Amino acid sequence: MKCGFVSLVGRPNVGKSTLLNNILRMKLAITSNVSGTTRNIIQGIYNDKDSQIIFVDTPGIHKPTHKLGTVMNKKAYEHTEGVDVILFLIDIDKGFGKGDEFILNHIKDKEIPIFLLLNKVDKIKNKEILLEKIASLQKLYNFAEIIPLSALKNDNISTLIECIKKYLDEGDRIYQEEELTNVSTRFIMAEFVREKVLELTRDEIPHTVTCYVENYEEDDKVVHIQVLIVVDRDNIKKIIIGKNGSMLKEIGSRARADMEKFLGKKVYLESYVKTLKNWRDQEKYFQELGLDDIE
Repeated sequence: MKCGFVSLVGRPNVGKSTLLNNILRMKLAITSNVSGTTRNIIQGIYNDKDSQIIFVDTPGIHKPTHKLGTVMNKKAYEHTEGVDVILFLIDIDKGFGKGDEFILNHIKDKEIPIFLLLNKVDKIKNKEILLEKIASLQKLYNFAEIIPLSALKNDNISTLIECIKKYLDEGDRIYQEEELTNVSTRFIMAEFVREKVLELTRDEIPHTVTCYVENYEEDDKVVHIQVLIVVDRDNIKKIIIGKNGSMLKEIGSRARADMEKFLGKKVYLESYVKTLKNWRDQEKYFQELGLDDIE
């Protein structure tokens, strides 16, 4: 039995969360085109007959413009320590940029095998151009593996899994086979709502918006969920609510569909928005409620 930890790193929007979801064949990590969508460290546990691989999805590493960005970068860097393999994703369609170079310079001195994953390869139709890009990238660093793939199209993911196994040690399963992740169901439900906020509001809403499950009640057939959406400005609150509550209703409708697919049950979802204008107010409020990022 091959077992180990594998960290996914890269710039925002290179497809780390999409890759994790397709490896696990379930929606665990939320995705969007908004930078900073992934804010927490989420572990996804992959099992097959001869391996258990714990994938660690990290926030996209970027040039921070505020405290949250600095914290997210720190989280990402911390989780390249003590793993068995680092998967360094780049968007091959956009090429290897300064942001990618910055990340490589930070991780390349670690004594850990680094795979360079060339994601979104489906966007490159000319095979010769792809081969030229690969030849150029091979000169940057002695990568353990260079693997072109498409996380969205599920292309070459099985090859990736088999390559990872070659770098893992023999050992017993770290988690029970039925375990899927280190985060709670409540956390995942809150993230589904946050994804829909980002998806529907686009650039109007900063990624600092936060969602928490305040109440979760479940029986054999139905789940009742109450989600708090926290923003730091009243004008953002108005955008999320929308005219006559139309935007909030659409956010809830789309999030509920994901929740029902994940839980396999009917979901009654209630969402509301609250303005807390600074980090201190937010932390105090959440402490009073007994809420945490990963419950």
